[in-house]
Amino acid sequence: MTRIILLTQASCVSCEQAKIALARLALEFPLEVEEIPLGSETGRALALRHAVAFAPGVLVDGALFSYGRLPEKKLRHQLSQLVKMTGAARTGASE
Repeated sequence: MTRIILLTQASCVSCEQAKIALARLALEFPLEVEEIPLGSETGRALALRHAVAFAPGVLVDGALFSYGRLPEKKLRHQLSQLVKMTGAARTGASE
């Protein structure tokens, strides 16, 4: 299962769009999505460690994927590559 951390802020339109995109992707891929507010101690530490300039920040399995508007097509491609490597698609995943 791929772990996604979504660093968010209040009143962030791009954050809401990222949540919707991740919900769509979770229907296709085995994802564990955790939302962490950028204003929290954990959120600030992650943003500093990964040089997240602004919300939303997206980490995939602990590595920075993007910040700002989530490139859904690019993330779908990366998730597809991970599935090819692990063989764990949503329809065939055993949890």
